[in-house]
Amino acid sequence: MLQAPQRTGLSGPTLIRLLTRLTDVDAAQSRQPLSDHLSQWLGWTDAIALSAALNNRPPAIAPGARQFSSEQERECERVRTTLADAIASDTAATAAKRVSPGMRSGQMPAKAAAALQADDADYSNFRQRYLSLQHTMETSIGNLRSRLRGMVAAKTPEMTRLAVVDAIMDRALLPRERALLGAIPKLLQGHFDRLRLAEKAALEDAAAQAEAQAQGASAADTDAPAQTGAETGIEARAETALQADAQAEAQVDAPASARADAQADAPAAGARPAGPAPQTALTAPTPGAWLETFRKDMRSVLLAELDVRLQPVEGLLAALRAS
Repeated sequence: MLQAPQRTGLSGPTLIRLLTRLTDVDAAQSRQPLSDHLSQWLGWTDAIALSAALNNRPPAIAPGARQFSSEQERECERVRTTLADAIASDTAATAAKRVSPGMRSGQMPAKAAAALQADDADYSNFRQRYLSLQHTMETSIGNLRSRLRGMVAAKTPEMTRLAVVDAIMDRALLPRERALLGAIPKLLQGHFDRLRLAEKAALEDAAAQAEAQAQGASAADTDAPAQTGAETGIEARAETALQADAQAEAQVDAPASARADAQADAPAAGARPAGPAPQTALTAPTPGAWLETFRKDMRSVLLAELDVRLQPVEGLLAALRAS
């Protein structure tokens, strides 16, 4: 089975650790505090708005706001499940750019169809689907976050302050979030290409070894001495007669136990010595298996990204449960 390149271990979200393992980017652990990162990501207008939200008196609670209940808990779980199912079904169904009529009608064997599909696979299809799923996640989670934020703001003045801070951070960090997460498809393209090349090299090595073994076996058969059928028959009969005379003399002179041992130890007439053990053949990977490996890896990355995008929602849920 094709394996992803191994990288130095990193702590942090599963998304970061997955990308470090799958790509050729050997990222180092950042020692910069989170506050320093935020100071670089926030513009001066965002900083002013954030300072005002933290230091000024929170706005009045809006009347008539929806209250948090188990129904909203179920809605959050429904959004997560729907997005996870969309990721699983989409990455499993993403196919090569060109599909032959034989593959559509089922006339081609499954392994041959998978190999042909892998040969024709175009990464642009995977990139487009990844970007589409990212857009779906951003829209669905953004709407859910806004609804939860309204429920938080309707609780207490301090909770209203929290909702205002969340709105400011959402607006300020969204461009940075889009830029960072939008770079993932480009990183995965390198993984796509490496898996394809690794399988191609493995198949070529297995084919070369099989050809070398076939040539060696053919050379051994050519070098063996050839004998005619008549000569072989005469020699076999003469050897059998000599062995019979020797056994008859031995049976006359030797005791019964010795004769039994000699008969047990005597090799069978015409038996040939065992030849050298055949060389173990190099196991070739299943053609097209690399594409299924990539689909699984892409699905894992998307699910890890979903967890990252849902973290603000989880924070708002925790605040609502505690209030």
